[in-house]
Parts: sequence; C-alpha cells; structure tokens
Amino acid sequence: MRTARTRAGSRRRAWVRGALGMAILAATTGGALGSPAAAEGETPPGQVEFPTHCLPPQEAGLPPADGTTTARLTVDDPAPRVGDTVTVTYQVAATPALNPVAGALPADALTPTGRILLGGGQSGEVTVVGAQRNDPVEAGAALPGVTMTGTFTVTAPGEITLTPGDYTLHTRHVLDLDTVCAATGAPVSQRLTASPLPTANLRGVSLGAAYGKPGARVKVAGAGFAPGATVTVAGRAGAAETPDRVAARADERGEFRAELPVTDKATTGVVAYEGAAWSAGAGSGPAAYTVVDAAPPTAAGTTRQVTAVVEPGALSMTQAGESVVLGAVPYGDAGAAPGRIGTVTVTDARGGPAGWSLTGKVTDFTGPGGVRIPGASLSWTPRCAAAEGSPSRCAAGSAGVVGPEGAVLASAPDAERVGGTFTVDATVTLRVPPYTPPGAYQAVLTLTLS
Repeated sequence: MRTARTRAGSRRRAWVRGALGMAILAATTGGALGSPAAAEGETPPGQVEFPTHCLPPQEAGLPPADGTTTARLTVDDPAPRVGDTVTVTYQVAATPALNPVAGALPADALTPTGRILLGGGQSGEVTVVGAQRNDPVEAGAALPGVTMTGTFTVTAPGEITLTPGDYTLHTRHVLDLDTVCAATGAPVSQRLTASPLPTANLRGVSLGAAYGKPGARVKVAGAGFAPGATVTVAGRAGAAETPDRVAARADERGEFRAELPVTDKATTGVVAYEGAAWSAGAGSGPAAYTVVDAAPPTAAGTTRQVTAVVEPGALSMTQAGESVVLGAVPYGDAGAAPGRIGTVTVTDARGGPAGWSLTGKVTDFTGPGGVRIPGASLSWTPRCAAAEGSPSRCAAGSAGVVGPEGAVLASAPDAERVGGTFTVDATVTLRVPPYTPPGAYQAVLTLTLS
C-alpha cells in the first residue's frame, strides 16, 4: 500500500491510504431467559402489552392461542450517532403460547427468534435471537418468558422508534416444533435519538510564493470548497483582513485558482472563504505570506543597509508504515476489531500566524462477495504531542466516528508565533455487525493536512 503526496506552492497535502484488513471469524447474538425484576407494583420502563395470535405446530393438534403478550424493549445506547451499532434486547415476560409437545418440555429445549420494527427517522426491522435455555414446562402449561437480542446500524439522524414484532418459539424435544406468534397493534416500546456525524472543514489554500514585494500578484490554489461556490480570496494582517481581495469560483471538484495582488505591507497571510465573511467552518486557515519592502537608498560612500530574509518553509507530514491491520472478530459475534494508525509526524516550518488541521475520512469496508461494513463503523481516539521547543501547541481531535464524512485527527490553532514538530497517533476500533461473512475486509483511510 503506497502513500501518495502532492505539493502546490508552499503547502503540502498528503493522502495516506492504509488497507484496514481483518480476518472476521465469527458472530452470534443470544441472551438469557426472563426479564429483570422490577420493584413490586412498578412497571419497568418500556414495558408494553399487545394482542397476540399464537399458531401452534400442526403436529401438536392444538387450537390457536389468543391472548396478550407482555414485552419490553431496551437498547444499550439511547443517544447514538449516525454509523453507531445499537444492541436491542426484546424481553417477553408473558405469552399466550402453550407447550406444544404431548408431555412435559425438558429444560433447555426452547429457542426464541423474533423481529423489532424500526420507525421514525429510520425504517426497517431488526432480527433478534435468544439462547436455547429454559426451565422445564409441564404439559399444557404456558411457555416461559424469553429474551432475544440483535443489532442494527444507525443510518439517519433524529428520533427512531422501536416496536415489538412477531416472534417464534422453537421447541426441540422428540420433534422440532415452531409456535408462531403474530403481534397485532403493538405500541412503541422504546425511543432513541440519533445525532448526525460531525463534519470536518477540509477547505485549504496554497500559495505560489511565501513572500514578495508590495503589489506582487500571488498565485493562490484552493481545494475542499463547495462545488460552484463563489470564493473570496483576501489578505490578512494578524486576525484582521486587509483591503487586498479577489473573487474566484470553485469548479465541480470544489477547487479554484486565482491571483491576489498584495499591496498592504502588514500582510501576514492569505485566506479564502465562502459567504460574506471568514469563519472557521466556511473558510481556509491563513496561508503564511510576508511582504518584503524594497531597501531605502543610502548615503553614498558612508553606510550600507544589510537585509537578510528568513524564508518560510513548508507544512508537511510523514507517516510510519503503509497499512493498518485490525484485530480479528469471531464469526457470529457483534464485536469490536481494534488497531492503531501509523504514527504521523507533522512539521510546520512556514512561519506566520497560521495554524493547521489534520483530518481523516474512511471509505466503506469491502469483503468477500461485495459485502460491506459501513465506514461510519470505524471510530478513533486521537493523541497529539508537540516536540520540545515547538512554538505551537497541539490539540488532539475528539474521540468518535471517522466515517466517510471525515473527522479531525489533530490541529494547531492560529497564534502570533506558530510552528514546530508534532507527533500524532490514534487507536482505532471497527464495530463489526453480527454474522458478518468470514473473510478480509478492506477500506481506504485518507489523511489530509491543511
């Protein structure tokens, strides 16, 4: 796996592609029977009742059983983000279904399966499965309560409702028999609120020269802007803009090129932004630029002025290794595959007041037969440290989902004195859905420095 870099002017953007390979060996959902006890006289949160029509197997020779199911749905995360995997538990405390065998049903002969209906901001259903575990059941008695679990991936922000659906009680004793129970008009048992993924600002500019005389026309290249947007390119003196500015239009890829005449001698950088004014969310950080004034004339034969220029360098990055390998997950389990990215070294030798931002985004994971695991299932916990003597401080990005929309890995703020060398690292975790087909799954992680 190769690391690709491109350079425009004094700014360097690096794309790091790592194959996130893992051997998935398994996945299973299960659960214990029964529901947790509530205080006497209290109804557990989320517990509902609904009419149920249970059809016993033909071999049992029993009539259909109509009655009420008492059930409860719970989730492990009531406030997930888009891309998170949520585990749902379907607990049936009481069912009208009867023992379908001719005599007593022995222990550990009952296996439940069912479905949960999703509504609100996300539609679909969740398949839930329980363990083969039960106490003995006398002939003709009601089947016991069961617990089933399953998972689903959040695909949209907003409120998501969960409603108990049909369930099947499979008994294995002499014969394999299925009692199918159809839910009628079940009410919503659980609600959760999903938040959208944070979006990273990937806008950036690079300059054709880092310094020049007053009035020089500076070539400016930008990327990461909204396709077709009008972009303002302006000079900046510290935190204030100068009168030097020019308009440009981003192409279908969100890129633009412009020439900015820089006449203000106080200019320390160049910014580009969409809208009426620069902001951290709709503009690029300043690219360092220095105006070098012509030396004044000196008295003949007496003195000479000596001028030395400290030339700004580049913003660059390197990364150790060429791939990221995640741990294996047993087939059947909904598990977390751990790993870490190769250490990234950021070097800022530009001078000027501009900070920097290192962001990342990841594609979907593709495995055997085109099976996909959403890129939003990958999360990271970043770390960042500045080398001794570095004027800038380094801030690690927030722990959370990386995903195809991107997230900040690390950054350094704008300041009067910036620059230095920084070491960036992150642990990563891929949440693998249950019963994901075995095989190696790969994705592309792209890191962008601007």
